[in-house]
Amino acid sequence: MAKLKINLALQGGGAHGAFTWGVLDCLLQQDDIEICGISGTSAGALNGAALKAGMVANGCAGARENLDWLWHEVAGVSDIGMSQWMAPFGVAALSKAIEYSWPVAVSDAVSNMTSPYAFGPLYKNSLQDIVTRFNYDQVCGDAAPQLFVCATRVRNGKIRVFSGDEIGPDALMASACLPTVFKAVEMYDSETGQSEAFWDGGYTGNPALFHLFSNGLPGDIVVVNINPLERKEIPKTPKQIQNRINEISFNSSLLRELRAIEFVQRLLDKGTLNEGAMSRVRVHMIADDVLMEQLSVATKMIPNPEVIRTLHKAGFDAAEAFLAAHKADIGKRSSVDLKGMFS
Repeated sequence: MAKLKINLALQGGGAHGAFTWGVLDCLLQQDDIEICGISGTSAGALNGAALKAGMVANGCAGARENLDWLWHEVAGVSDIGMSQWMAPFGVAALSKAIEYSWPVAVSDAVSNMTSPYAFGPLYKNSLQDIVTRFNYDQVCGDAAPQLFVCATRVRNGKIRVFSGDEIGPDALMASACLPTVFKAVEMYDSETGQSEAFWDGGYTGNPALFHLFSNGLPGDIVVVNINPLERKEIPKTPKQIQNRINEISFNSSLLRELRAIEFVQRLLDKGTLNEGAMSRVRVHMIADDVLMEQLSVATKMIPNPEVIRTLHKAGFDAAEAFLAAHKADIGKRSSVDLKGMFS
């Protein structure tokens, strides 16, 4: 039986990227689905690199094993020790407890008063120990799936999409480089012919979709959305306001591309554009906004084992629900109402 071929668009969102881990864990267990292309930003880039390296080494089982390794490493980066006694109260209570804990209060105060450059020789990117342990012969190889990593060039504010042998530890750290937390990642940029500094790709492409429209890739893009598109309640506290600002900012580039896709599909449907003149793209989305609305920016920045476990399960369940409702749409039609999204 022919497999259903898809591309994945993996959003960034710090430790909330464990939701994407759960989604991928489910998709990789489907014998009739083939992942052909991956575009990832920040945590989405790490997930994509782990999936590809594992896939090249040992197929879907290797990809699942590598993702499991990645998130156990992330959970060990920082744990303020609340998960065991707070777990019975639910992830929302745990998130709030972390948000108002003294380590987070100190971290917020420091980040508001200084920059990562003030730490001098004491500075270290917390992701470095993880990303240097990827097998880049596998990550950068020609074998499927094709991998694209998005970052933002600081000098001109333009998106930079790394692929092939351009993807290394620096590219992954650049994709996840929040400027209030990390120093800009500096490296030679073959596109400009000079050394460039890079920040988080979420500012310009979270993730970028345009490079999934060609390169012999299929027409179905499954977006794994981490940052809630909508929130019913108006944010009122400083933390809530800043969190919503970040969500809007990091969703804006994705929404712009989805609007452009909807416009092109409308022209194709009307016959204004001839079939073949532009790509006909089918868009699908896996998300859990109800859960994400219960979490805060604190649980993005401070990996907590209980939150990561909950996110993984939620991602797995969301992927199962998507497949039950929309697997039959893959290869035939979008399961996202793009017109309704922008009306």
